Amino acid sequence: MDRNARTKACAAAAAGALVLAGCSGGTKNAENAGNTASGQTSPPVSGAGSDLERQYERVVDAVLPSVVKIQTDQGEGSGVVFDAQGDIVTNAHVVAGARKIEVTSSGGGSPANASLVGAFAADDLAVVRVKGGSLKPASWGESGKARVGQIVLAMGNPLGLSGSVTNGIVSALHRTVSTKGQGSFQGSTIADAIQTSADINPGNSGGALVTLDGQVIGIPTAAASDPQIGAAAPGIGFATPSDTVKRIVPQLIESGKVSNSGRAALGVVVRTIVDPQTGRRSVAVVEVQKGGGAAAAGIRPGDLILSVNGTATPDQSALTTVLANLKPGDKVKVEIQKSDGSKRQVQVTLGQLPGGG
Repeated sequence: MDRNARTKACAAAAAGALVLAGCSGGTKNAENAGNTASGQTSPPVSGAGSDLERQYERVVDAVLPSVVKIQTDQGEGSGVVFDAQGDIVTNAHVVAGARKIEVTSSGGGSPANASLVGAFAADDLAVVRVKGGSLKPASWGESGKARVGQIVLAMGNPLGLSGSVTNGIVSALHRTVSTKGQGSFQGSTIADAIQTSADINPGNSGGALVTLDGQVIGIPTAAASDPQIGAAAPGIGFATPSDTVKRIVPQLIESGKVSNSGRAALGVVVRTIVDPQTGRRSVAVVEVQKGGGAAAAGIRPGDLILSVNGTATPDQSALTTVLANLKPGDKVKVEIQKSDGSKRQVQVTLGQLPGGG
């Protein structure tokens, strides 16, 4: 075929059909076309994508053995090995009220009995211990160095599926997240929570939020709920930061209690009350702790706490959220209402939130 005829043939083929051979004028292309037609595939493509995939695999291999399944007579969740003595970090709500606790490695095997060392409900953290095991401690990073957009993996046991891994990014930092009380768990308010797009499902609680260098920077704790549909909002999960874990957990291991919570307290016991006529909610003081900041400021049982530093506190959750972003020793302005209906503003020096066992 002369050049003109060949050019016309190629143009016609390009316009109406797939050209398998001959239009570039080389024998090599004809051979490659024949290979494609005979079912052979092109070699794998290497590059940044495959490098990222291999890093995912390395992180999973390194960290997943430190993530365990926790089963109780109340439910199930996840945990992360904290040290070589068999101490495991989880969420307080995972083990609240449990009479029996069992731990199973992410690799499977027989469950081991565990005992509760201590819990600090305010930060939704607890420690359980397995004796005589050979569990691998995780490497704990600094959540204070986390960056929005940073790739993270969530490891745990969602819906009972042991050793599951999801991926996402750090979506936001320094969130204040409140969780509802349920059963024996009184609820919590976590300051400096990490928001992530990695899927967090029931059973992920107490697991690990991990960076691509294999550092645990958070304990997945809660998923946001969509009030319109009454179900979890996809792609919005929250984790207790590792800096909080590293402050609270050693205290629980040492004594089963938290003496230095780093969290502020007014020095009162309160409850939310509702006016039956207006439906208005208020925070009522039930008890004033002797020697605390509230007592020194003249707050008494029966008083209503209306606001702190200008932020309204219509219920316990609102009050806890305000206090979660303050520190012991801070001086705050508290608006109160006395039993006779009079209102006044007092200054309170905040104390330390105590931590039960």
